[in-house]
Amino acid sequence: MRAPWTIEGVRAALQAKKISARELVGEFYARIDRRNAELNAYLTLSPERAYEQANRVDLAISRGDKLPPLAGVPVAIKDVISTRGIRTTCASKILENYVPPYDATAVERLEKAGAVFLGKTNCDEFAMGGSNENSAYGPVRNPVAPDRVTGGSSGGSAAAVAAGLAVASLGTDTGGSIRQPASFCGIPGFMPTYGRVSRYGLIAFASSLDKIGPFAGNVADAAAVLSVIAGHDENDSTSAAVSVPDYASEIRKPVEGLRIGVPEDYFGAGLDPEVKEKVQSGIALLERLGCQRVPLRMPHTDYAIAAYYILSTAEASSNLARYDGVRYGLRVPGPTLTEMYRQTRERGFGSEVKRRIMLGTYALSAGYYDAYYLRAQSARTLIARDFAEAFQRVDAIVTPTAPTTAFRLGEKSDPLQMYLADIYTVTGSLAGVPGISVPCGKTMAGLPVGMQVFGPHFNEGCVLQIAQAFEQAGGSTI
Repeated sequence: MRAPWTIEGVRAALQAKKISARELVGEFYARIDRRNAELNAYLTLSPERAYEQANRVDLAISRGDKLPPLAGVPVAIKDVISTRGIRTTCASKILENYVPPYDATAVERLEKAGAVFLGKTNCDEFAMGGSNENSAYGPVRNPVAPDRVTGGSSGGSAAAVAAGLAVASLGTDTGGSIRQPASFCGIPGFMPTYGRVSRYGLIAFASSLDKIGPFAGNVADAAAVLSVIAGHDENDSTSAAVSVPDYASEIRKPVEGLRIGVPEDYFGAGLDPEVKEKVQSGIALLERLGCQRVPLRMPHTDYAIAAYYILSTAEASSNLARYDGVRYGLRVPGPTLTEMYRQTRERGFGSEVKRRIMLGTYALSAGYYDAYYLRAQSARTLIARDFAEAFQRVDAIVTPTAPTTAFRLGEKSDPLQMYLADIYTVTGSLAGVPGISVPCGKTMAGLPVGMQVFGPHFNEGCVLQIAQAFEQAGGSTI
């Protein structure tokens, strides 16, 4: 059986003319044809655009042109990221037939780097969920164990890479939506610093929290994709004008002497014993590689879930007000304007999206704004301060990614139980720092465990450096 394709492997095979970009696209579509009916990872395929992109790569090779960094690499894109001429639904009935007239900046940069777009991946509706069971088009199944969830909301993007249906993919992370699926599916998933990657063309859930980032089969490939999509964008007012380092060089640096903070607040009640044991073994491996372990206390961690779900739902209630049946998307006629609004949203939105809109509207309403929204903002400030103070003492922070491994489909029917699955990821999201989930062995049942590494703002290089050293030392097989 052929080893999994990597970015370096694709480049080498194309340059040696062992395979053409067009043939490679055909190989991946054959794989998708065999497995997607079971996994439900892709919602929309884009063969016309993929073959056009592949033809350009093959033409460049025939001319002897210098190839761009992702030439011919088959990628998948989460269905909340705008793609010109390719249906973009947010896994919602309300945008079932929406076709954007432009590409998101991250997509545009991938295309300039030579990537080939296979299609759009399934996700929780409007990126709202932690299991990918909230899609209007059915759940995504975990390639490792198809009776279990992939995690959410970027479950389709994670499953596509884990199942070999793409070499890399783009997901989005609001409160853990890249890192948790990466953990559950046993692959690296990277969340950049807020502002590092342009959000232009990302259909918003919570604008102060949403980030675009990569999934890949290994850390080096994740770093390669990040190098392409990172950087300032004048189309996004929240995009940071901060130079992008050479991540390929950063990840090769030795980790000896780096101080890794281990917060005791992330290893308490609710953490599955097997997950705890694997992550502790992962930390011990980093120590053997020369890292210095530093115990930490991050005292405001307990407020993270409440603060996150107040702030994110408040922003969602504002962002999703645009889906009213007037401008674009679904329109259900009614006898009055108000009735048209009501019927359009009733039929167009799923139950989780409605729940979050109602929660957010309540938190922002007169008489409750100070009691909920402002207090949540204060808690967010305290959590960010915990991280800032920690990074004065350490170079990175290492924690579990999720309190459990992938749970069974339908197992967490209680919304609060589902929200608590984000307990270790929402802290970094609220603080706006970069983080990665890297595979950290498997449980006795064969389910992947993820170890999470956080770094200071805009120091993605340090996060990738530690993750790469861990991966190269055999961390995925602990």
